[in-house]
Amino acid sequence: MDSSQIHRMKTMQTTTAPALPTSSASVKNLPVNLFGSVMGIAGLALAWRGAAHLFGSSTLIADGVGILSLLVFAVLAVGYLSKLASFPDAVKAEFSHPVAGNFFGTIAIAVLLLSSVVAPWSAQLQKLVWTVGSVATLVLGYVVVSRVLQGNMTPANVVPAWLIPGVASLDIAVTGGAWGHEMNMIALGIGTAIAIVFYVMIFSRLVHGDPLPNGMLPSLMVMIAPFEVGFLAYVNVTQHVDMFAAMLFYFGLFMFLVLAPRVFRRSVPFGPGWWAISFPIAALVNAAIKYAAVADSAAVVVLAGVLLAFLTVTIAVLLVRTLYSLYTGKLLAG
Repeated sequence: MDSSQIHRMKTMQTTTAPALPTSSASVKNLPVNLFGSVMGIAGLALAWRGAAHLFGSSTLIADGVGILSLLVFAVLAVGYLSKLASFPDAVKAEFSHPVAGNFFGTIAIAVLLLSSVVAPWSAQLQKLVWTVGSVATLVLGYVVVSRVLQGNMTPANVVPAWLIPGVASLDIAVTGGAWGHEMNMIALGIGTAIAIVFYVMIFSRLVHGDPLPNGMLPSLMVMIAPFEVGFLAYVNVTQHVDMFAAMLFYFGLFMFLVLAPRVFRRSVPFGPGWWAISFPIAALVNAAIKYAAVADSAAVVVLAGVLLAFLTVTIAVLLVRTLYSLYTGKLLAG
């Protein structure tokens, strides 16, 4: 075999080799809103923990999903700290952005939810994690409200993601125990006010402004979060489900039915932003389970079971598609 034949064989091998994922993927492109995955998975773990009491399901399911949420948080934390160390300007730009900056609240909410995930294993660890999450949440809420009050805010930037800091404050009361009563009350006051003011502004923008771009449509599901998280916070603080709590639950359910057809469309491309649907739906499921436990209605129990199944499938699909996107290099592509 002469040298020309060898050259032709090498050329054929090169041209027929399967295409590998692109090398442009970089931790610089790791979006902070990917922490929404921890929120969704942790919310699913708490839902299955509630299902163990309502339906008698195994607690091993909740424990397994809870461990998964801890692992995902650890991986994302290492990744984002690497981004901060290597590309601080990219993190600063993300934090300063009028829309993306709100998604830093997903980190705080994730920490708060993880405090409830670890609660059955260590009460002291729960309090420590909850305290860290609470402080981070209040600081972020202060920064976001201060930024908004500076004025000159472009109407197009008033989007559902603005609700995340308010929902984050409410999550302090959702996950806090009796030992954190005053912090719970502070959080209820701040979270309720932010949620109401921002909700009106966002609702007005959606009615009178341009439609959201396709890539931002999944974030519409955040519009149900103030009501379902508000339900959970109110019930956790008052320790009972009354008529006001029921009103919060049912309006959140109504908004879910209104928004679902707008969000779940084939035309909406998949991306990290899809994780924005996971925690609001998880909050709805947890609220449904809590309400079903005290409501004298078989229909509500069935509803809670259907919503739990829907959430489980949704989280599984999001997880598989995210891992595939990471494998192909699209998740971290520039």
